Amino acid sequence: MKKTNELPPGLFETAWWYEKLKERNNEAFLPLFFDRHRYLVMCGGGGSGKSICAGDMVLNRITTEEGHNWLVCRKVAKTIRWSCFNQLVGQAYEHYGDSIERVYAGDLRITFKNGSQIIFAGLDDVEKLKSIYNITGIWIEEASEVTEQDFNQLDIRLRGKTKYRKQIIVTFNPISILHWLKRRFFDMRGTDGRMLPEKDRKKIRTHHSTYKDNRFLPQEDIDVLEAFKHTDPYYYQVYALGQWGVLGKSVFDAAAVSARLLTIPAESDRGHFEYADYGTGIKGIRWVAERNGWIRIYKQPQERRHYVIGGDTAGTGSDSFVGQVLDNFTGEQVATLRHSFGEDEYAKQLYCLGAYYNEALIGVETNYSTYPVMELERLGYPKQYVRETFDNYTHKPQKRYGFETTSKTRPVIISNLVTWCRENMDSINDKDTLEEMLTFVRNEDYRPEAEAGAHDDCIMALAIAHYIRPQQQYMDTQPETDKSGWTKDMLDDYRRGDEYDRAMMRKRWGDPRI
Repeated sequence: MKKTNELPPGLFETAWWYEKLKERNNEAFLPLFFDRHRYLVMCGGGGSGKSICAGDMVLNRITTEEGHNWLVCRKVAKTIRWSCFNQLVGQAYEHYGDSIERVYAGDLRITFKNGSQIIFAGLDDVEKLKSIYNITGIWIEEASEVTEQDFNQLDIRLRGKTKYRKQIIVTFNPISILHWLKRRFFDMRGTDGRMLPEKDRKKIRTHHSTYKDNRFLPQEDIDVLEAFKHTDPYYYQVYALGQWGVLGKSVFDAAAVSARLLTIPAESDRGHFEYADYGTGIKGIRWVAERNGWIRIYKQPQERRHYVIGGDTAGTGSDSFVGQVLDNFTGEQVATLRHSFGEDEYAKQLYCLGAYYNEALIGVETNYSTYPVMELERLGYPKQYVRETFDNYTHKPQKRYGFETTSKTRPVIISNLVTWCRENMDSINDKDTLEEMLTFVRNEDYRPEAEAGAHDDCIMALAIAHYIRPQQQYMDTQPETDKSGWTKDMLDDYRRGDEYDRAMMRKRWGDPRI
């Protein structure tokens, strides 16, 4: 049989103990009893029954696999007795009574006849933790209270001798979208923001549940939760539906953003562009599909449509280089570019992305560096956003490429974006952009900015894209059936061009008569 991280429940459906599990557990949780991942992360809303299920999973293994030392913990020791300890003692007597040897109410421990035991401890009870060794399994309840450093220490302690699989079960209600639990187990990224190695990703299984999965929840409790749909929709989404939330007061409508996160479309394609840079221009542009590519495409360019791209540079290095592509007629977000290295590569990918989207109008922020704008000019990109500046020496207005974010322009573009999103949240298709919106809050001075530890590069690029739209055509001025004639020079360029150049020319001018 092929080795997997989960034993198929079908093998056990006729076993009497499996029938007992089905009687007292919700269907959504049954596959988890056979899971073999090192990290089983159970996230969910209030009333989902995840903690009851986790307790039953621990007891099921403790009583069927001898010699376990299972640690059950929370951040604060004084909360253990009235939550985890009382819960497991009750479950043990109700469903595994014949297996219990003794319950120690003083030092919070349950021993079993097969030599297994459950030890309860708070992570603030350092002395007790030091005395616990040979741990073969861990359940962390309310893990959102625990720091990543706490978790790492527990992970190290999971090194007891056992012939059975070792596992850490994590249960919690999601709070802030910035929490380390989301980054590490759901986004699968390290502290540096990079994707975890594949061998580490394979150790993780996540599970999401809500009160709708809990058939044992009293109707009275269901009514209380569902009442929040009308009294506090955002609280309903975060607490009842278990969606990631935000701690501060979001500038954007948090409820609308959270709702959109549930309905965003899948990417049409993902990858990057390859090209040849001859010093005076880019040729041979070719799209390369790649699973972790910098560019995400949600809608392919349409013939005779006009597009705009707003760009935000990495600034001092803490953010990413971002490009946001909009269909200028509908305002819909159709593609994004995001990577963390190199202004030169950023400028060239923007060039290719702009060419791909019918020579889109590109407006890049110039506050920290003018290099991307200058590089686009050197490469001969045909359509950059132009702003008007005032020359202090000549006292005459001048034209400059790129967008400059100032104390005057920043509130304008943000306000413009907030207004747009209020009525058109369904035009945002990118998960990273929506998550940034949740963490874009007002500080003590009521100034909108990214929450501590968050980023705003996607938001600023999107705000710039919407602001520069008036410099781009909204609709093609010619009827759809009217194809411009091909001149001799155009035909010569077509014959000399590569496949990508020819495709772009056909998209713009129709099929040549050659």
